[in-house]
Amino acid sequence: MAIQSMTGFGKGEASGSDWVITAEIKSVNHRFKDLRFKMSSLFAPIELDLKNSLAKVFKRGSFDIYVNYKKAEGKTKFDDIDEVKVAEFLDKISTITKSKGLDLAISPSEFLRQDFYKDLDDSSEESFKLAKEAFELALKSLEQSRLSEGEKMHAVIEQHAKQFREHFRVICGLVDSFQANVEEKLRKRFQDYSDEISIDEPRFLQEVVYYLEKMDVHEEINRIKAHLEKLDAILNDGGEIGRQLDFLIQELNRETNTIGSKSSLKEISDNVVQMKVQLEKIREQSLNLE
Repeated sequence: MAIQSMTGFGKGEASGSDWVITAEIKSVNHRFKDLRFKMSSLFAPIELDLKNSLAKVFKRGSFDIYVNYKKAEGKTKFDDIDEVKVAEFLDKISTITKSKGLDLAISPSEFLRQDFYKDLDDSSEESFKLAKEAFELALKSLEQSRLSEGEKMHAVIEQHAKQFREHFRVICGLVDSFQANVEEKLRKRFQDYSDEISIDEPRFLQEVVYYLEKMDVHEEINRIKAHLEKLDAILNDGGEIGRQLDFLIQELNRETNTIGSKSSLKEISDNVVQMKVQLEKIREQSLNLE
């Protein structure tokens, strides 16, 4: 299953005999799903239908939805004049002027005012159908946009994970030699002091073992290996992985920090820092994934 970014843009347009309706959807990252409709109240009756259509395609994101309409190509202002409204206006004015004994004189240009235009809701069934059609096209366009962006982010995450592994391999190669060096230094220190003061050798060796156990990071290394296998599985499976990645990065960061705190070797500390840098970069990318 492909990976989707939560960032994208989609646009769709549908034309009828009288109107052209355009739908635009812009999405950015969000912890949950947040929809904001910015459209004429004429489309309020189908808002729930549009929400349900979007919910079938996307699970997370913040969505700004615009639905606009304009006259179809070739239509003039005269085509939009509502004859019923004009007739009702003339009847009313004629009644008033006759009752007052006045002459009625009206210029045709008077009926080009917005008050005499047809309303979109005069053909609501057609306008709703066109709005839904435009919205579906916008959803498909947005989905392609988010998939394309998700593919790019997938590649970036893979690259950061690769760099993390490179530094992790260096640490794996240093762990055994580091512990051996520490043990050798402690034994040498014991020999140096044993000539001057009385030291209980068995007790000293117990302390050495206890100290080395505290510094042992093999458990952390094994957990990191398991987490990296899980990371590969998540990226390969795709789908809704943003939250999974966020949790996994927290776990990897915890184990990496533990290795850094247990080791005093500069080379290990340097590689731990670089591992944490790569984890933060992966986390930043995962925040934008659905």
